[in-house]
Amino acid sequence: MVIQMSDHITVLKEEAISYLNVHPNGIYVDATLGGGGHSEGILTRLKDGHLYAFDQDTEAIKRATSRLEQFANITIIQDNFVNLKARLEEYAIDGIDGILFDLGVSSFQFDTPERGFSYQFDHRLDMRMNQNESLSAYQIINTYSEPDLAKIIFQYGEEPFARIIARQIVRKRLEKPIETTLELVDVIKQSLPEKVLRKKGHPAKQTFQALRIAVNDELGVLRMALKDAVSLLSPGGRIVTISFHSLEDRICKQLFRELSSDLTPKDVMILPSERPILSLITKHVITPSEGEILANNRAKSAKLRAAEKTR
Repeated sequence: MVIQMSDHITVLKEEAISYLNVHPNGIYVDATLGGGGHSEGILTRLKDGHLYAFDQDTEAIKRATSRLEQFANITIIQDNFVNLKARLEEYAIDGIDGILFDLGVSSFQFDTPERGFSYQFDHRLDMRMNQNESLSAYQIINTYSEPDLAKIIFQYGEEPFARIIARQIVRKRLEKPIETTLELVDVIKQSLPEKVLRKKGHPAKQTFQALRIAVNDELGVLRMALKDAVSLLSPGGRIVTISFHSLEDRICKQLFRELSSDLTPKDVMILPSERPILSLITKHVITPSEGEILANNRAKSAKLRAAEKTR
């Protein structure tokens, strides 16, 4: 099959559904509906159970609604998953049997030029997941101070030339605003030494990643949402995360380890209520197979982790 630019290929679909351990009558949450692939996998395994799916992107919801129209037991909620606990309370849901976070940006978001996510297409800088929000990449690039820009690019993009790139951005925007994705790419290229430009990979990748994270507060939102998700899980319920860069994976890894660690000496008896909250299902990170990466190159950085609620 020839994959069109706008096609979204679900990453680690079978692995994610397997680790979620879907029960036919359970209550599940897909915190990141996206293209609807994971939701479809969950729904095909449900009988009298129900799925609540979150997404803040209107276009994603439109596409997924069409894909999942044959299923009656799904409720799609247009909101950021940071609000999942409050939104589920509206449906009298205070306990769930499983939740999935697929933290990747959908392919159609990258491949739609007017969304301003990609360094491959020329369009106005944007990068908002929720297009009703006011903060965009354009505003960050053209209004933030040089130190703040450097901090964002270094912390969220892990870009070693962050200070130089920030300095060049500020210089260029004094001449005229930096309005489009390719204008920003040119500024980034002008900031980097030739030996870096000759390396494999796009020179703007890390800066664009940093801007997307900053625009959508992805890391702060993720920390809060993961904690709320764990609190919502019923005993035996599972949480599965799929991340696509080290910063997201680090947050998932640290929280899972923190909540699954038992620091009590082995010869000391403890009450059930003192046991760790989580038990790790995946002792080591799960990555896509070579076959999946060959079929979908965007899967190569995916990392899956899973844990189960113990009490």
